Amino acid sequence: MSTRYSTAGMYLAYCVGPATAAPSSGYTQIPEVKTMPSFNPTPDTIESTTLLETEYKTYVPALKDLGGALEFGANLTEDLIALWGSVNTAFGSMASTSAMWWTVVHPKLTKAVFFQGEPSPLGLNEASVGSMAETTLYVTPSSAPAWGDKATLST
Repeated sequence: MSTRYSTAGMYLAYCVGPATAAPSSGYTQIPEVKTMPSFNPTPDTIESTTLLETEYKTYVPALKDLGGALEFGANLTEDLIALWGSVNTAFGSMASTSAMWWTVVHPKLTKAVFFQGEPSPLGLNEASVGSMAETTLYVTPSSAPAWGDKATLST
């Protein structure tokens, strides 16, 4: 049986690099992330039933839909506010041949998930008595997520 892993130690990081391929180094970890979205959505299907079918419909696979902006839940801290501001500034000042790359890393896996995406400015989530101050980080993907060799963080 394969070794199974908890989600402990997973992180989200970003890097500005060439639009052609994900950089292998220079990523900055996003602090305080508590939840991550699924990168494994159910593929759409297109119904292809012919008149010859008498009992079941048939289908062909279609596109997967990540559902628009990806939501990363996080604790709201001064460090996160400052870093997310830097993320948005970096995105706004990129060259036309550059892309903002994102990676989701599990510390015990040799591969990580990479995608290109655009960050949204930080907002303030709802609040209630006796709760953590939290926010949601939104990243709108502009490429399909793909597995690749784990990249290194900047120092």
